[in-house]
Amino acid sequence: MAAFENARFDVAVFLTNAGLGRKIVQVKAGRNLFSQGDAADDVFYLQKGRAKLTVVSTRGKEATITLLSPGDFVGEEALADSKGLRMATAIAITTCTVLRIKREEMIRVIHEEHAFSDLFLKFLLARSMRTQADLVDQLFNSSEKRLARILLLMAEFGRPGEPEMLIPPITQETLAEMIGTTRSRVSFFMNRFRKLGFIEYNGRIRVHKSLLNVVLYDRLSPHNAESAPIALAKPAKTRMAPAPRDEQM
Repeated sequence: MAAFENARFDVAVFLTNAGLGRKIVQVKAGRNLFSQGDAADDVFYLQKGRAKLTVVSTRGKEATITLLSPGDFVGEEALADSKGLRMATAIAITTCTVLRIKREEMIRVIHEEHAFSDLFLKFLLARSMRTQADLVDQLFNSSEKRLARILLLMAEFGRPGEPEMLIPPITQETLAEMIGTTRSRVSFFMNRFRKLGFIEYNGRIRVHKSLLNVVLYDRLSPHNAESAPIALAKPAKTRMAPAPRDEQM
């Protein structure tokens, strides 16, 4: 009987509808799904809208660490410890529809429904890979290239289906936080991208596929480069002094 019930489990239905231990919540733009330091007792699944995760240091400095899209889970730290605290704040960028899943229900369905646990594990692996890619991006790429990558991710280039050309409203301050630079530098890069035809913006930012050239091929004219590439000087050729003759004994 249990096997028959499990066979009827539908992941899409579970994540779309309210039920035992699940509640659908509407969150207006600018409002928090949860705040840093809150008790971590629920996991959220983003059905519609866009959101961001921010953290505040002990010195009060705030930084945006990732953007959330429909299909993302957030608040999964609730599964690690029954008395854990939120490590970040989740803020709605646009009006969001989220499924709030109680910790106990989330643990139950992970244990009992393989289709759901497979989906959740795939999501966690994808997020881990994204985090590693973000770290590599911060370590090795210029701030201009990091900005191009963030804009492409927000436009959802690379995901199945047609890309979302218009990205959600986002401030230059938030973009600067995410790529580790200043707002004035973001403004400078955005104006350059617009002049080169990579983006358009008039209230909303429209991303063109040609922006991929910045990320993949560094396709910017030399005089537009953020900084001149560092050329490794070749060692100068020097004449070898003639070897000393062997001294006669």
